[in-house]
Amino acid sequence: MKERACRHCHYITTEDRCPVCGSRDLSEEWFDLVIIINTESEIAKKLRESIPDAAKVPGKYAIRVR
Repeated sequence: MKERACRHCHYITTEDRCPVCGSRDLSEEWFDLVIIINTESEIAKKLRESIPDAAKVPGKYAIRVR
């Protein structure tokens, strides 16, 4: 199954609905990837500076989503 990224929180999933924010607005066109293990890490905080809904739970996040 193809991975898609949520246009709202950038979480990458294979499901039809984002398991983090519940949005069905998913895209197959996403670029670059960051894996968040600790949501309090500096990388997670930096990601939330540009994408406020991102990195609230551990997982894979796209940097750019079309």
